[in-house]
Amino acid sequence: MRILVVEDDPLLGDGIKAGLTQGGFAVDWVRDGIAAELALRTASHAAVVLDLGLPRMEGLEVLRRMRAAGNRTPVLVLTARDAVGDRIKGLDGGADDYVLKPFDLHELAARLRALIRRSAGEAATLLRVGEIELDPAARRARFMGKSVDLPAREFALLQALMLASGRVLTREQLAERLYAWGEEVESNAIDVHVHHLRRKLAPALIRTVRGVGYVLPRPQND
Repeated sequence: MRILVVEDDPLLGDGIKAGLTQGGFAVDWVRDGIAAELALRTASHAAVVLDLGLPRMEGLEVLRRMRAAGNRTPVLVLTARDAVGDRIKGLDGGADDYVLKPFDLHELAARLRALIRRSAGEAATLLRVGEIELDPAARRARFMGKSVDLPAREFALLQALMLASGRVLTREQLAERLYAWGEEVESNAIDVHVHHLRRKLAPALIRTVRGVGYVLPRPQND
């Protein structure tokens, strides 16, 4: 899943990006409020990690403008501002979670996974669609009760399709969920990942909607 990190401290931002990338996220990182607003207007993200003390535009203002524009992307505020009043302002201003610095990267990743699950209408920690079971925290996949070894991109693609099961996602939408800025994306990358998933799971499991994209149908009894 693709995450936007808004953090002006270069060492901390680099550490967050490296840690979340290692945890299976595709991470875009910007260092000020204006850049964050532009990123939110031009790209789609599964969640946002937002510092409050930002250059050029305060984090709370970024959040206010984001919500005023109708952007419902989950936002996790990550800040050193620990006063109760600041937490109230952040949560009442539209944040979905509020985490204080210093923090644990594993906990940050877990909180992001929870926000993404809830935004997709999933309460359970395990994703299930038919015979497919996905554990995003452990990065494990099972099909018909058997473990399936999936590289990071294939895992992320399957997760995106499962979270949107029953809805068609275009190649562009899938690429947005899998790749961060600056990552080279081959024109047929999504098709190749889908081909590998079909070979490892079942050929007819992921359906092609010709001229549009791909869909993972939701079984009628789900």
